Amino acid sequence: MYKYACLNPIADVGLNLFSADYAKVDDVKDADAALVRSASLHDMDLGDNVVAIARAGAGVNNIPLDACAEKGIVVFNTPGANANGVKELVLAAMLYASRDLVGGIEWVQNNKDDENIAKTAEKEKKNFAGTEISGKKLGVIGLGAIGVLVANAATNLGMEVYGYDPYISVNAAWSLSGTVKHISNIDDIYRECDFITIHVPLLDSTKKMVNADAIAKMKPNAIVLNFARDLLVDEEAMVAALEEGRVKQYVTDFANPTVAGKKGCIVTPHLGASTAESEDNCAIMAVREIRDYLENGNIVHSVNYPDCSMGACTTAGRIAILHKNVKGMIGQYTSVLGDADVNVSDMTNKGKGDYAYSLIDVDSPVTEEVVEKLKAIDGVLKVRIIK
Repeated sequence: MYKYACLNPIADVGLNLFSADYAKVDDVKDADAALVRSASLHDMDLGDNVVAIARAGAGVNNIPLDACAEKGIVVFNTPGANANGVKELVLAAMLYASRDLVGGIEWVQNNKDDENIAKTAEKEKKNFAGTEISGKKLGVIGLGAIGVLVANAATNLGMEVYGYDPYISVNAAWSLSGTVKHISNIDDIYRECDFITIHVPLLDSTKKMVNADAIAKMKPNAIVLNFARDLLVDEEAMVAALEEGRVKQYVTDFANPTVAGKKGCIVTPHLGASTAESEDNCAIMAVREIRDYLENGNIVHSVNYPDCSMGACTTAGRIAILHKNVKGMIGQYTSVLGDADVNVSDMTNKGKGDYAYSLIDVDSPVTEEVVEKLKAIDGVLKVRIIK
């Protein structure tokens, strides 16, 4: 029997995918796996039983990835599951920012008691008229699941789209519309584009990447959209630029004291992936990842260990080993198994940074003594017998 804990509410459509071999527990220390959305795990004691954490969403800043890796805990996320929800909000943001729909709605609300509001509106509407987005230049920084969807949709709306991503994946490249212009120098986006939207993960290398220097290169009518992470933008510098009229608007999905209520800032309360469909999709993907890992040992969409899959095990047994990514590990495993007269029928090994993962299919059951010998190898972090 496998046990799982939910550290945030997870959509039932996902949890219903757990079979009768799974039981939900309240205390994460009693669980084999945990599902989480926004809860912070940095100061949480997960205990010794947890072997997998699935984040029902893309960002994993609330999870201590290195600490989990050292404990042999595989952390998953659900890339692309909420991409359409974010894409639609980005498109809406371009429209309500360019046409000042927010200002117009606020004007109507503030003048709701005016008996002549219809007549007055005809005089005032020029203040909220704005511009169309068709024919404008959109710069998409980051061409992952969300960035590609935004870029493709924008081309269909008649925009001239520039895409920047030096690490674009093969799948993303195939999915990207041929009309999107691939830019090798990000400064070209800052200088040329009327709209700039950011879709990169928050890393040390991307923190405040849109800084004062980048903002200084932008057009005075530029509209910057941030539906990825607030710390990707130096928001103090952005607010200063807006106050001075050097940038037209900053639209962000992350409410904080720096931007809330400031001139030129349109702020929404983290709505990007908060659609019912996105939450369902994330829950479904997260549960499937957990099940595949617990039942088959396969890793798909991990953020702290390499993806590694051998399908379902059809041999007598399967061993899963999480270990440091150093030389000589495979030879030590096969030596232990050979000494125990256990034949290896198939195996795979994948590395990612400091960590690696090995799956070994064997033709006979593995004893506890063999497991203990594998655990004793220097550099091994966790050994699981899948079957």
